[in-house]
Amino acid sequence: MRDIVDRLIEWWDDGVSIGLATVVDTSRSAPRGPGAAMGVTADGTVHGSVSGGCVEGAVYEIAREVLTDGVPVLEHYGYSDNEAFAVGLTCGGELDVFVERLDRGTFPHFAEVVDDIRSGRPVAVATVVDHPDATWRGRRIVIYPEGEDSSRKGTLGSGRADDAVADDALGLLAAGHNAMLTYGPDGQRLGDGMKVFVQAFAPPPRMLVFGAIDFAAAVASVGSFLGYNVTVCDARPVFATSARFPEADEVVVDWPHRYLVQEHREGRVDDRTVIAVLTHDPKFDVPLLSVALTLPAAYVGVMGSRRTHDDRVTRLREAGVTQEQLDRMSSPIGLDLGARTPEETAISIAAEIVSVRWGGTGVPLSASAGAIHHTAVGVAP
Repeated sequence: MRDIVDRLIEWWDDGVSIGLATVVDTSRSAPRGPGAAMGVTADGTVHGSVSGGCVEGAVYEIAREVLTDGVPVLEHYGYSDNEAFAVGLTCGGELDVFVERLDRGTFPHFAEVVDDIRSGRPVAVATVVDHPDATWRGRRIVIYPEGEDSSRKGTLGSGRADDAVADDALGLLAAGHNAMLTYGPDGQRLGDGMKVFVQAFAPPPRMLVFGAIDFAAAVASVGSFLGYNVTVCDARPVFATSARFPEADEVVVDWPHRYLVQEHREGRVDDRTVIAVLTHDPKFDVPLLSVALTLPAAYVGVMGSRRTHDDRVTRLREAGVTQEQLDRMSSPIGLDLGARTPEETAISIAAEIVSVRWGGTGVPLSASAGAIHHTAVGVAP
């Protein structure tokens, strides 16, 4: 929902009721993941997507019905030989879509949640999408990371259910993952009957780009496109300027290793953070990498030729960096795309980051077999 929240809040502020369709569960090669959403208004306006086109028409019609009667619907879509070219996923995937009416009455805290998302404050929204008692469907609770009663808004229907779901939602929020959770009808841990979809709106993951060179501008641009909060850092003030890096969220003038140490101390480097070192200058690289390779970052990529890489490894070993730490370093940076320009190189770097995130091989899909989509194993934006 994050990608359409600006349009949703415009409608919500104007008092417009919305038929909101959200992907709450997927399997196999579903085109979009849990959390993808589409909004439909009474005049037929559509914003967003739940499947990239496969089932949009069917979901649109359900959203129009939900707008009329206000009854939430959980619909399953999957591949069928008989219906593959009607209502279904010809890609072979399966997905569950929850459709509800969104307005000031059904979600009074929506504006506050949008403010949290825009401000980068972590917040989770847990919604009952299925329950033996139909009156529970569409109930939701908003959870904040403090984990106390005062940090919740709304209720699912009982204190027991609120406690169980809030506890699990905090774990998902810490990991930055959306998920469908199953409980007994009153929130029992062991049981089924109640399905709750948790959307975890964690702050965007960070991309730290060290080295204010032309390649860094392209990397910052593609990093922003991928949903990262991008920082460009360089010790040279003449190069590290906002004018040179308009796509970066922050441009810092500081020695890279000193800046990274400070960010780590303040808890701003985690296992979703990606680091791109583009300086290829030993006086910057060695002290910076001596720090970076000890941190929990999901990815540390370093620019330079193979000759530069070999010299860098020697210097790092002399500085006390272990082989285990060196094995975490992606150098030379990026996948082999034959890239030459800064923009092409940025795509190469982004491709490697995506590959690390999802456990991809980098092999052309036409030359491989098996599932196209992977389960996340690394950084998650």
